[in-house]
Amino acid sequence: MKQLPQFPQSYWTASVELPEFPRLQSDIEADVVIVGAGITGITAGYLLSKAGVKTAILEAGRILNGTTGHTTAKITAQHDVIYDELIQHFGEDQARLYYEANRDALNFIRNTVASENISCGLENEHAYIYAQSDHGITQLTNERRAYEKLGIPGDLTDRIDLPISIKSALVMRDQAQFHPLKYLMALIDRVVRTESQIFENTTVMKVEEGDRPVVVTEDGHRVRCRHVISASHFPFLDWKGFYFARMHAERSYVLGVRIEGEYGGGMYISADDPKRSIRVAREGDSPLILIGGQGHKAGQSACTFDHYLALEAFADYMYRVKDIPYRWSTQDLVTLDKLPYVGRINARTDNIFVATGYRKWGMTNGTAAAHLLTNLVLGAEDRYRELFDPSRLHADPDIKSFITSNADVAKQLVVGKLEMVYRSPDSLNENEGALVRVNGKRAGAYRDPEGVLHLVDTTCTHLGCETNWNDGDRTWDCPCHGSRFSYTGEVIEGPAKEPLARLEPAGKA
Repeated sequence: MKQLPQFPQSYWTASVELPEFPRLQSDIEADVVIVGAGITGITAGYLLSKAGVKTAILEAGRILNGTTGHTTAKITAQHDVIYDELIQHFGEDQARLYYEANRDALNFIRNTVASENISCGLENEHAYIYAQSDHGITQLTNERRAYEKLGIPGDLTDRIDLPISIKSALVMRDQAQFHPLKYLMALIDRVVRTESQIFENTTVMKVEEGDRPVVVTEDGHRVRCRHVISASHFPFLDWKGFYFARMHAERSYVLGVRIEGEYGGGMYISADDPKRSIRVAREGDSPLILIGGQGHKAGQSACTFDHYLALEAFADYMYRVKDIPYRWSTQDLVTLDKLPYVGRINARTDNIFVATGYRKWGMTNGTAAAHLLTNLVLGAEDRYRELFDPSRLHADPDIKSFITSNADVAKQLVVGKLEMVYRSPDSLNENEGALVRVNGKRAGAYRDPEGVLHLVDTTCTHLGCETNWNDGDRTWDCPCHGSRFSYTGEVIEGPAKEPLARLEPAGKA
């Protein structure tokens, strides 16, 4: 087995030099404020700018450095085994619309790459779900029947270009993959050529509602506008629709692997657990195989580094691995019914919109969301509006999912408060983090490679759950709603807005 990189790093962010944009330092006006500079925010900004709408895109950190920069970047309407389930819950018409929305998103990306002459490594690939068990075969057989009902082109096969034995695979042909940041950087370039603006390191704290909403930043600067779009992965106005109670966060992991020999082609995901995702990134002289999987609820894994080791073992099982230059993880939000929430943030608000809950398929879902949001701003009709409406409620499965999810939140809240911690910060080695006791209370500690000790209060600043140490990524993760903090306490992912409180070692003033 090869040595994994000490610190996580995404291939996408490491392989490009991202443009830098200023922090917002004054009050401004715009037609539309977009909060979040990922695939939805940038694509919506591009579409609105083309329509002559002046936008201001505000990003709390660096652009494209969140979930969009940590994707596997498959552009496909094959979202695991999902269409049979959608038919059962919502009927054929709604399930067909979901497919068509993602198919349209794929075609938009293709057409935009061609019309804008974007160099982003876009290439066609067939997408496969493969099964290695009898249960997996049953799933694929049912999914194939769903394809037939919905008019989705697809076939069952018993052969794929992976060096593993399978029992069956379902193929959706002529899907695609690309370098997501190179694609979005080209859209950013088109946005800033107009009157629109992009601001980094600009955290939005609240919105003053009205006919002309005012977005207020952490620094107290105000942006007056006509419409607000929350495209910040987790809605920054989560209380407006109780989104924290209607979604849960899942983490998954990726290795960037160089192998001896050739990669056969295709994009893959397993029907069976543990999930495995495989594709190739053909950048540079040496192709990189992206191997992902090992999903779990955010903040609820005893040893996150073990997930990377499991993927490493899987890579060694399939290939002769030369080296593993990259490893990273990502966090995705899953809604109660597995369909994204895109539209008005609640039924009473006409000029504040939200897009979230892409369930690991953000390249197409995020692009489809950008089109729907653009149409809502422009007052145009959109055939997918009802499908993705955040105010929807289906008795099956929404209520069951709501009860299960929030029961888990309550459990995590209680467990975190009652957990006994005995370890001392002095016992930590370099590059080690753990729960410790400081001045008789629970705290989080990390000793960095230089020997510097970092201490934080582990209580999440969102709703008070206790965060857990993520040894794979060196972060403090909340098991209740998925907030993540750096080892120094800064917010990495919401819904939390405030950092963890920093603490002094015992005996210090």
